[in-house]
Amino acid sequence: MEKFSTALEMVTALKPDIPVFAARPHAAGRAARWFTQNFPGEVAYAYKANSSVFLLGALYGAGITQFDVASVVELEDAATIPGVRLHFMHPVKSRHAIRKAYFDYDIKCFALDSEDELQKIVEETGGAKDLELFVRIAVPSKNSRIPLERKFGVVGQRAQRLLVKTRQVADELGITFHVGSQTTTPDAYGMAFDEVKKLIVKAGVVVDAIDVGGGFPSRYTDSVPARLEDFIEVIKASMAKMPVTEHCRLICEPGRALVAEAESLIVKVDLRKGDELYINDGGYGALYDSAQLGFVFPVRLIRDGLDTNEPLLPFEFWGPTCDSIDHMKGPFLLPASVREGDYIEIGNIGAYGRALSTRFNGYGHYKEVILQDEPMYSIYTEDDLPIANEA
Repeated sequence: MEKFSTALEMVTALKPDIPVFAARPHAAGRAARWFTQNFPGEVAYAYKANSSVFLLGALYGAGITQFDVASVVELEDAATIPGVRLHFMHPVKSRHAIRKAYFDYDIKCFALDSEDELQKIVEETGGAKDLELFVRIAVPSKNSRIPLERKFGVVGQRAQRLLVKTRQVADELGITFHVGSQTTTPDAYGMAFDEVKKLIVKAGVVVDAIDVGGGFPSRYTDSVPARLEDFIEVIKASMAKMPVTEHCRLICEPGRALVAEAESLIVKVDLRKGDELYINDGGYGALYDSAQLGFVFPVRLIRDGLDTNEPLLPFEFWGPTCDSIDHMKGPFLLPASVREGDYIEIGNIGAYGRALSTRFNGYGHYKEVILQDEPMYSIYTEDDLPIANEA
């Protein structure tokens, strides 16, 4: 893997004709150290966010040794990392996946949100007595970019009944929830803990672990979340009020917050039409979140000799495929002189960018490099890192 100090140094040397994933492993390491030092419990990385070996290595080197996996492929991949502990936290799994996880990979930790799923786990593990079972409850997705409570999670009396039945077969009983991806205000966690507290009391069960899931935010041009410290304080205060023993484990599963800053996408402009730029990656590639969910990623023009005082104008992006939904509305602020042949760095796409890219229309091929400078935005510094159009 080639290393460069900056994106400008990279494009000057390589002049790439395909898009480039530019990893910043040091940013992933910094995020991992922050969580392991500040979260008052265990940290399990949400593997789905980004499985780049360079970022996984940085997370592991910084102390992340637990991983949340959601499929057989993910668990097989993650199991190659020495000494890791895997949590199979997808609430609906095939019988084959349950058997393979338990018997081939010694996974004891499973999530569920229905009595049918509980029965599957019991049957496919042969009535195992060493299971760590987490009941997924549905909680409000307050101020989250991507609500997640509709597909998974149980509530009310069904949740109470499921907790009791799960307690009867689990060696360790846990409760888990997800406040929604890119949650920008910490009170979402406080509300979720309130729901957990009510359920524990009404069900009358002893709970051994609480998993707050993911949802921890990153910084984007159109999204300025509260400080991560504020999220941790709300979680600490809420956990202190839980009707659980002092030995109850507390777990989190950050994905976006650990890796969003740790990767950029560098694209080339194929054509300009007024305020619309046609680039060589898009919504079928690493920019799915921008095309389908409206994320506005930070951008900067990479050009040798660029006038840094040039005014910025709002642009829209079109991806390289023939599909008209391959469109990123933005607005993306770039120098007025941007033109065909220019390179643009699109920052903070480390969460889900590469994971969601496809080969539609024959695109989806990338070069990979490592950059040693700082990401455009960071939630791990006192102030936002500057976005400068590179010259």
